[in-house]
Amino acid sequence: MARRPANQPRAALSIENLHVYYGEAHVVQGVDLTLAQGVMSVVGRNGMGKTTLCNTITGLKRSRSGSIWLLGREISRFEPHQIHMAGVAYVPQGRRVWPSLSVDEHLRLAETGGADASWTLDRVYQTFPRLHERRNNGGSQLSGGEQQMLAISRALLANPKLLVMDEPTEGLAPVIVDQVADMLIQLGREGEMAILVIEQNIGVATSVSDTVAIMVNGRINRTMEASLLAADRDLQQRLLGVGRHADDPVPAEPAAGDDRDAEARIAQVYVVARDGAGPGGRTPEGSIRTTGALPNRWSLPAESLRQTLVEARAPAGETEARKVFAMPASERFGRTAFVCGTFDTKGPELNYIRDCLKAVGIPVRTVDLSTSGKPSRADITPAQVASYHPGGASAVFGDDRGRSVSAMAEAFARFMSLQRGIGGVISAGGSGGTSIATAGMRALPVGLPKVMVSTVASGDTRSYVGASDINMFHSVTDVQGLNAISERVLGNAAHALAGMIARLPDAAELAARQARQRPAVGITMFGVTTPCVQQVQAALEADYDCLVFHATGTGGRAMEALGHSGLLSGFLDITTTEVADMIVGGVFPADENRFGAAIETGLPWVGSCGALDMVNFGPRDTVPARFDSRRFVIHNAAVTLMRTTPEENRAFGEWIGERINRMEGPVRFLIPEGGVSILDRPGAPFHDPAADRALFEAIEATVRQTARRQVVRVNANINDEAFARALVSAFTAIAGPMRRTA
Repeated sequence: MARRPANQPRAALSIENLHVYYGEAHVVQGVDLTLAQGVMSVVGRNGMGKTTLCNTITGLKRSRSGSIWLLGREISRFEPHQIHMAGVAYVPQGRRVWPSLSVDEHLRLAETGGADASWTLDRVYQTFPRLHERRNNGGSQLSGGEQQMLAISRALLANPKLLVMDEPTEGLAPVIVDQVADMLIQLGREGEMAILVIEQNIGVATSVSDTVAIMVNGRINRTMEASLLAADRDLQQRLLGVGRHADDPVPAEPAAGDDRDAEARIAQVYVVARDGAGPGGRTPEGSIRTTGALPNRWSLPAESLRQTLVEARAPAGETEARKVFAMPASERFGRTAFVCGTFDTKGPELNYIRDCLKAVGIPVRTVDLSTSGKPSRADITPAQVASYHPGGASAVFGDDRGRSVSAMAEAFARFMSLQRGIGGVISAGGSGGTSIATAGMRALPVGLPKVMVSTVASGDTRSYVGASDINMFHSVTDVQGLNAISERVLGNAAHALAGMIARLPDAAELAARQARQRPAVGITMFGVTTPCVQQVQAALEADYDCLVFHATGTGGRAMEALGHSGLLSGFLDITTTEVADMIVGGVFPADENRFGAAIETGLPWVGSCGALDMVNFGPRDTVPARFDSRRFVIHNAAVTLMRTTPEENRAFGEWIGERINRMEGPVRFLIPEGGVSILDRPGAPFHDPAADRALFEAIEATVRQTARRQVVRVNANINDEAFARALVSAFTAIAGPMRRTA
């Protein structure tokens, strides 16, 4: 065992040249850190290695090399229980209280006793009166704040020399965050132990600590006085991606040789600038300035569109898509299956799924989404999930079942948006359980396996699936007890999820994909605009990852979701037919937020009038009688196309034009004078120059054109080669030269 030189001070914690790996992924890279006494916070973006550092100190993760000293004693090769006995106590992220044990049982198990013990059960109850009030309640019956008090108290009863706390304020209501911060300040003043806090909340980190260590890409970038960091908004922005408001000017890039240049490149991976071209700008208009790789489906800006964990708990009503990608894919993806559902009514079925997954070697966490208030034996209790609601657990549990279900769905979505290491999610239930579980599934990235076994899966599932990639399994029989049919269906679903998890990329594969990935562009297509999209895709695919979305209402929303998330570098919105269905009443409608991602992100947007000559219906006999005099094309037995009128086209143009006027990024809207679809050309069934003219003139009359926002006419049909070339030319002109991620 290494020995520390006798002439060096015995700091509470000293870390020297620590290296930690997950497989071949080098997560902690040569960390040096010293906490002599008092309170120190470690802050940094998601994915920087903070939790790995915490787990290595407490022995839950073994380092490959380096030393960890506790009051002069080397502990890096100790087992976790030995580290605990040496004087290190741990408050884990997520609290991890036992659902079935009462508060008093938790604390009596943790109490070390002894005449010289500073922390006793009586002192804990004096410090946390609320725990004394709730001492006979089980862990599953506590709010998130009460569970955090319990987790802290459990650690204090070990009378530690070093207290390590991982995200102690995560998921707590603001008033509880303030209480935890006050408690940490008091513990620091008492000086009975040193405290290391891993904390995302920069306000809490700087208020409770004497010093703050900033972690960037697995290294300690610097250690500084907490008060200095609290006062330096520019440094917070450059290193942590916080502290800047939307209306603050984007700072100029450092001059060559400035020692902050590397930090700026880390913090400003992708910046949307609304005025003036900065260095590295993409166009003379200065619409987009990059200091690193453009986003793609495997890599995200570290602070994409100002997304933070705070946004993951944003007020109800915000677009779910903005919260989906709050952390890097490397942290999101793992191997653990989450089995979620209302265990109070579907316990046997959900436990059967759990057992099927465990039988094939898949790690499982159970998450109870019940709203009945009954005790739970799940790994994650209803109270823990409910604590993620912006109104706290009390907003979820009540006498109004409908309101409770809606509130639990919102809480579960917020809960899932913060989870790490997920291999996949599976649930089973009726309409209520399906609405709760799928809300959480929609809060996860596309590509992460999601399976919902439901009684409603054979009907209209749009409200459950939304723009995500949820796999719906029809339960056939009701999800009410196990029988020959339900066991087969549930088993098939569990094994389908297991197969998907087995095929998920590991960290090394994710890194390799990221290295070779091209920036992604969203493209909309319909059958009648397919030739155009194919030509555009062929022209761009050497430089762009072309993500094509079928313009069926859901397809447009899916593209908008990825645009909000930061996974797209621009849009080629060639097929805007969903607007026609929205205004006239077809079966593939857009919603009122169509084009919202381009409006809110300022990303390059090239649009056109694709398939605005038609409204989509189901079989011919489902078309409303008021349209009987119109022109129709039977696309197939399930799809009927109806030609739009000049009046309708004028309404489309005005609506689209008003939305374009709200776009502050670079915009080009191309008008195909020769027709907007395969069916809209001379001799084709939907050729109607008067209707097209009404559309084109309405767009030109509505759009307020500027140097950045232009409407361009092209003398070609939308599917002609000339029009495809014009689209590609417009996009590359406003998107600028490519910067590959490799």
